[in-house]
Amino acid sequence: MAITHIVVLAMALVALLCLPCAVAVVVCTDAVAARRPWARGRRRELHALRCLDRRLSGADPFVRPPAPAPGIEEVAADLRRLARQRSSGPTLESAAWLAAVLRAYDHRLVVASEALGVRHHLAALDGMDRDLERIRVEEELRAAGLRLR
Repeated sequence: MAITHIVVLAMALVALLCLPCAVAVVVCTDAVAARRPWARGRRRELHALRCLDRRLSGADPFVRPPAPAPGIEEVAADLRRLARQRSSGPTLESAAWLAAVLRAYDHRLVVASEALGVRHHLAALDGMDRDLERIRVEEELRAAGLRLR
């Protein structure tokens, strides 16, 4: 009787000690097989299939979709805000600030002109000619129904 208890106890201890090793071997088999030279071709095939799937679906996860164009109300609000900044605040003391505000104002004038179908030549002009073109575009936008002030 004592011998059977010793044998059962010894077998239980051996099983208890070997069980974690057996589980580790079963779990790591996939990782070990992936490192084999014959498994590398399989990884390349999977990569090629993923790339093909991305191209066919047309959705590349690394490319952002284009931002939607701003609405005309938002553009008009930006133009009114920039017009206020042109005549007050730090633009009176800083030439760099005034130049930045004028660039932003001209950009928004271009966006509004394209949205309403008004012709403009703001990109091609500079100096006094650009100032006169800015006034002309503002008046045409007002005539088209855009409230700038």
